[in-house]
Amino acid sequence: MSNDASRRRDVTVADVAKAAQVSKAQAARALGNYGAVSDDVRERVLAAAEELNYRPNELARSMNTGKSNTIGVVVGDIENPHFGLATRGITDTAKKSGFNVILVNTDEDTAAEVDAVKVLLDKRVDGLIIAPASSVDTRHLEGVHKSGRPLVLLDRKAPGLEVDTVAVEMEAISHESTRYLIQEGHSRIAFISTIRTDEPYFAGLPLESSQISDRRDGMKRAFEEAGLPQPEDLVRLNAGGPESIKKITRELLQQPDPATAIIASDGLIGLSVVEAIQDLGLSIPDDVSFLMYDDFAWTRLTTPPLTVIAQPVYEMGVAAAEALIRQIQGRKAPVAIPEFSATLVRRGSVGARPNRGGIPVN
Repeated sequence: MSNDASRRRDVTVADVAKAAQVSKAQAARALGNYGAVSDDVRERVLAAAEELNYRPNELARSMNTGKSNTIGVVVGDIENPHFGLATRGITDTAKKSGFNVILVNTDEDTAAEVDAVKVLLDKRVDGLIIAPASSVDTRHLEGVHKSGRPLVLLDRKAPGLEVDTVAVEMEAISHESTRYLIQEGHSRIAFISTIRTDEPYFAGLPLESSQISDRRDGMKRAFEEAGLPQPEDLVRLNAGGPESIKKITRELLQQPDPATAIIASDGLIGLSVVEAIQDLGLSIPDDVSFLMYDDFAWTRLTTPPLTVIAQPVYEMGVAAAEALIRQIQGRKAPVAIPEFSATLVRRGSVGARPNRGGIPVN
């Protein structure tokens, strides 16, 4: 290893002070931008720091100032474009205010989320933005809130936890989209989600995600208003990777009384559902209608373009970051957190209910 590399790695405040011919205390104040330092000393210290390629010890700085200029973000699945876009909104906003972001993925596992929160608090992040894996098991989030650490919830609610929450009202859009399918003649409407449960779905099954619970309630209300029984046998939870989703899709479409429409709860599920429908040699919407949550570029490039429930995901990330930074800086919010709503974008993937029986197994 070269001496230059070693020097870059090991440069300290004392090294900078020696090079600038000032005391260590003066160098520390100039580098940390605090306390009284003359312009001459500041210029000499900063010039020496640049010459030596000095990098500040952020942990030591945070211990001295109580601030790390870092935000912790915890999401369920960074592979899901929904969270990717929200995180982009967070990071863009944080950067403008001088904050860095540490992102942690939990794979929608509450135990992993608890560990992630501990790690981020140990790293002395100034605040946390969390998309909780569970809207029910929130003891660790209650602990963060009671400690006074700034906290904002993203995408999911946690009833009883009085913190800023940035989320779309899902019950209303679920009701609207289900009613749209029913008006097209569909009564065998399937819903696929990755939410984890210990048992297969049944009416009244407690769901730990506020998002999925609200979507279920919206669907239920639409069926009740139409005087139709909700096809509970077509609600499929615990969807895993692509092969699991394809298997679920085949089961829904090949049973004696098959689904005539499918709703996918996110874009990753949607991709696999569309692929499974194509693998079966079926046509959208002639054989089966389809809609999904979230609007991404690829949904407009399929044939036909897909009907989607569009959410202002980037804007939600921006709002979450702004709310958290206000808390960190001790500023009162000038107005309430904006309310976000989703929009049903009707394209070509929903049609009239097909007049057919079960689909033959290949």
